[in-house]
Amino acid sequence: MNHSSAAGATASPTSSWQARQWIIVAIAFAATAALVMCWRWGGTIEDSLAYFNTARYLRGEIAFDALRAPFPYRLAMPALAALLPGDVRNNFALLNWLAMSAAALMLAVAAARAGLSNARAIGAGLLLLVSVPTFWYAPYLLTDPGSICARAAFVLGVVTGAPWLSLAAGLAGTAVREENILLLAWLLATRRTSVPTGILFLALAGAWLVAVRWWILPGLPSYTWVPNIGTLLNALQDKRGMLSLAAASVIVLPLAAAGWRHCAPRLAPLKGLAILMALPPLYATLSVRVEGRIVWDLYPFLLPIAVCAFPQAGAARRHGAAL
Repeated sequence: MNHSSAAGATASPTSSWQARQWIIVAIAFAATAALVMCWRWGGTIEDSLAYFNTARYLRGEIAFDALRAPFPYRLAMPALAALLPGDVRNNFALLNWLAMSAAALMLAVAAARAGLSNARAIGAGLLLLVSVPTFWYAPYLLTDPGSICARAAFVLGVVTGAPWLSLAAGLAGTAVREENILLLAWLLATRRTSVPTGILFLALAGAWLVAVRWWILPGLPSYTWVPNIGTLLNALQDKRGMLSLAAASVIVLPLAAAGWRHCAPRLAPLKGLAILMALPPLYATLSVRVEGRIVWDLYPFLLPIAVCAFPQAGAARRHGAAL
């Protein structure tokens, strides 16, 4: 009994200090995200106007015929912005700020739990926040921050061996953007969850997508994304789109390539996830346009691998360095 008490007394200060460390990191990430995003807080341009109008429709401020598919089908973020009290525009921007702050923290925790040093773990979060696409896209009323947050939670669940977290994140992510249903399919295909549980969550995600299209928002004009070489050639001539793609890729992709062969074993599943989740944006590239968001949305899978490209001090090899 005495030995047990002594062990608890010894462990408690360490655990408390680690918890305080992560609280400080969380506050720092939130402050950083605010500084990065404040320049165009709540702006609307192109797609973001469609999401803003979806929230306004849910508030009863505009008519149904103002909506255009497929943007209203990505309902979760606009719905939350509409449900919160106060100005819809500010609510949406606030949700995006919270999503990016939480995503950075979860990626840092995932990297730490994979055995990386504190510096590299925090670097994973900072690479997400202090990046051109976060600076450019996150302040606008887009659903990508919510999707990135769900993907970061999914990554944390995979790295820490917590399938319940990955299942919940995959389901929430599907409510934000439909392509995240692939995360649940991956969990089932790789047997990281039981077959009945995996099928149940896939069915719930599918039911949500059907309900949005046929019950919650029925009757929107149809839309099709058909791969077309002409669309791709036009997109490649879009200087602004190509510049945003280059800015999103120039740091992260080379670092991810450098860390690909040397990443921690617990991060290895993120390689397959990155390839799988690159398929929807590649299809969109052939069907709609090219821009930096197609790489930005992959940051949750790429950044923990990217920080493996940095040297690590020998003393920082301890397992779960920060937790």
